[in-house]
Formats: sequence, structure tokens, C-alpha cells
Amino acid sequence: MNICKQALMSWLITMSLAAASLPVSKPEDVGLSAERLKRIHPLMQSHIDAKDFAGAVTLVARRGKVVHLEAHGLMDLESGKAMRTDTLFRMASMTKPVTAAAILMLLEENKLVLADPVSKFIPEFKNPKVAVWNMPNDPKGAGTKLVPADRDITIQDLLTHTSGLATGTEGPAGDFVRRANLGQGGSLAERVKRLAGLPLHFQPGAQWEYTGTYGFDILGRIVEIQSGKNLDQFFTQRIFEPLGMKDTFFTIPQERLADVAALYNRTEQGLTKPAAAAPLPAGVEFFSGAGGLTGSAQDYLQFCQMLLNGGTLNGTRLLSRKTVELMTENAIGNLDLRNYLDGEQPLRGYGFGLGVRVRRSTGASGWLGSIGDYGWAGANGTYFWIDPKEQLIGMVLMSTRVTRLRSEFPNAVYQAVTD
Repeated sequence: MNICKQALMSWLITMSLAAASLPVSKPEDVGLSAERLKRIHPLMQSHIDAKDFAGAVTLVARRGKVVHLEAHGLMDLESGKAMRTDTLFRMASMTKPVTAAAILMLLEENKLVLADPVSKFIPEFKNPKVAVWNMPNDPKGAGTKLVPADRDITIQDLLTHTSGLATGTEGPAGDFVRRANLGQGGSLAERVKRLAGLPLHFQPGAQWEYTGTYGFDILGRIVEIQSGKNLDQFFTQRIFEPLGMKDTFFTIPQERLADVAALYNRTEQGLTKPAAAAPLPAGVEFFSGAGGLTGSAQDYLQFCQMLLNGGTLNGTRLLSRKTVELMTENAIGNLDLRNYLDGEQPLRGYGFGLGVRVRRSTGASGWLGSIGDYGWAGANGTYFWIDPKEQLIGMVLMSTRVTRLRSEFPNAVYQAVTD
């Protein structure tokens, strides 16, 4: 069977599966043009032809109905295996909104409030220090000093990336991060305690700076402490099982490894597989709330539709409507994301909610969408957004980072709106 026929059969099978959770609809029934949605395929194929990535899955849903679900290219170059719409992808930072939802579930159960200092749950975070340059006009040559933070960092600071946590080896706290070897083994609990010993990059709440893995790993640990479950158990029992997300995992079952799209890096030599990460020692638990999940487009759609529905899906309520409103409104005041230069998708015109970026200005952003749309992306190329105004969900999953698509794919979706 050739790749085109395989992909077509895969599409038909998965669209049938989708009907069991979200109905499948003709685009015209929900105000979209089927003819214009066909522009998605050549867009994706142009990147495959350019060897930007091996393959991808694209999905569009509107008004609770799936109108586009398509597999493109290959899930593994070496074997020539065709991409399928039920392929599993390493979601990376698309894990973060799930962690944010878990924190908000605990908020609804009165187990925390967003103004709680992190030190209430992890005492090592009490009385943080901030690294500052000795001479602002000549920072690197003059060295740094540590000053007391104005206050402890809070849960909301972590959710909004305004905590001041140092994220790399640049900036006044960079040397401290370099010496800490934070990526070197250990459980989640141990790593979080090592993080607590680092000085902050700026005063809590003063700036917006993406915290990569650190901030949401701390939030994941707080979920574990306050729920009495490890993060894998909490996600599975409280989120995945209620939403019918049977293809989302922290630890990929052995029998599902062949269903995972291979990761590739873009290099001058073409697409190359990165070196495999060293396995954790036996008995060590590390479930990353910042980027540990692997899952399918159909599964993540259930989570997105739950948010778009105001916290409920198929009669199961995870969050209240008011809690989803809190999660998805701008929470960083006049701060914005213009300093987050993510390749070819600068985030001008965006604020940040709790685990998701939130559009404040369509004109400033420079690509199609609506004020109030929200979403996030993963380092390996995954990307989603939810548009409450248009009742629309868009998703592109791939295993190579191509940030240009984060603008191109929404443009290809919104240009198909006809109502």
C-alpha cells in the first residue's frame, strides 16, 4: 500500500474514532470553507519538501465538531513509516496548560490559593535572593551581588512566568545556574529543592520571562504535595480518565513506542535524530509538569474542548466556568511577551494567563486570530490555540521545531472562515 493510500485510510479511521468523542462535521456546517481548508495540505507539504520536518498532524474543530484532521508526511524517515492521525507526539511544553489545570483543580478544592508563597509548600523557597549586576552599565565585567527579594515567589508568579526564576546561563544569575547542574538526575522533589537554592534573575512580579522547565516542575511538585499523588497518578485519575484521554502518558507503554513520531533536529546536514536521553535510575520518579507528556492530537483535543466548554466535556466537569475564565484572561498587567523571540513567531500583542499566552491585540501580533484567543507550544514543534470568540480549536503536531508554522497554520485556518 503506498503512503497516500495509507494516510487516507488512517484519516478515515481516526475521523471515525473522533466521532465517538467530538462529532465530525462538514466545514460548511460550522461556517468554514472546505475548499479553503484544503490550503493547509500544500502549506504542510511545502515544509516537508524543504526538509523542515518529516511529518505532522493538523486538526481544526469548531463549535464542538471536528472539521479537519489530516496526517502529512512520515513519522519516521529511516523506516519510511507514514504519519497517522493517531500518531503520538512528545508534547513538551504543551504539558504546562495541563499542569495549570491541575493547580486550579486544587484551588477549587481549597487546597491552595494563587497568592500562596511557594515556601508554604516547599520551605526551601523561603526568603529568596536576587542576583544583580554590580555595575549596570558594565554588567559582565563587574560581577554580581545578591540582594534580598522584595517578597517570596507565589504560585501565580510561577503560572504566569513572572517569578524571576533564572532560566539559563545568561544574565546576572547565569553563573549560579551553570554551576548547579540542574539537569543531572534526581527525582522531581530533589530537583525542585536544588532550584530553591538559586538566586532569582529579577524581583518577583517585575518582568515576564519564560521559565522553561523550572517553574512548572515546581508547580507539578506542589500538585504532588497537596494531592498526595504523584503527578502521573493525578493527571491520569483526575484529568485523562475523566476526559477519555487514553493515549496520553508520562511513561509511554512498551507496546506503544512504535506509535511515537521520531524526533528530528534541523541541521546543515538535514534532519538528524538527537541523542537519546539517559534513562532515570531505577526507582527514581520524575514526572515533569513542564514538559513530560506524550499524546495524540485527538486526546489533546478533549482537553482543549473541555476548556472551550467552560470546564466540562461529555457531562464531566473538571473546572468551573469561572475558573477557566481566570486561567485564560491576561494576568500580567502591562507586561507583555515581546521579549520572547521564539524564532519566526514574535509574541507582540500577547499577555499571559495561567499557563497559556493570551492575545490582547490582533494588529500587534501580525497573524490571524481573535482578541482573547489563548494557547501554547512545545519545544519539539507542537502548537495549539483556542479561540472562544470563534468557538475554534487549532492544533499542529510535529517532532521538529518550525516556529514559522505557528503563524502560518492559524492564517490557513482563519482564512477559511466564511460566516
